[in-house]
Amino acid sequence: MKLLKLIIASIVLLFLVITIISLFIPSHIRISKAVQVNASKESVMQQISDPEKWRNWYPGADSSKFFYENDTIKGLILDETKKLSIILTSKKEDEVTAVYILPNKEIPTGWQIASAKKSNSVTVQWYIDFHLRWYPWEKFTSFMFEKVYNPQLQQGLDNLKAFAEKPHP
Repeated sequence: MKLLKLIIASIVLLFLVITIISLFIPSHIRISKAVQVNASKESVMQQISDPEKWRNWYPGADSSKFFYENDTIKGLILDETKKLSIILTSKKEDEVTAVYILPNKEIPTGWQIASAKKSNSVTVQWYIDFHLRWYPWEKFTSFMFEKVYNPQLQQGLDNLKAFAEKPHP
């Protein structure tokens, strides 16, 4: 009986220590990548602000179905079985925002554009924002986000750069 009490007390204490440590990990994390594109701001904005054109550069979107809202294309259905979609939420002069729709949460994402002065190039930054709850397992898994999402962001930006820089008829 003493051994059982010691085991339970140890588990509770370990959980409390892990929870306290996790409270020092930020609950808002932004993962981002950027690329320099030798194209006009207008042509790049056309690609990122129109969900129909995402198929030109978004990783894996060439075979995705469109997400419709009121008979208008608002995004892409990335995975029907997992119910994963990306939906356009707003367009501004230098930023386009969207949201990943998952069965139990929404993850904000977006693209920011900075124009270079006296040149026909822009810097495109693609970011994903994660808002974590206080749960220790959420906080500690956030350490892997960069490793998981950076390849997708980099591939998308490389595809966008290649598409925007090639001549179009």
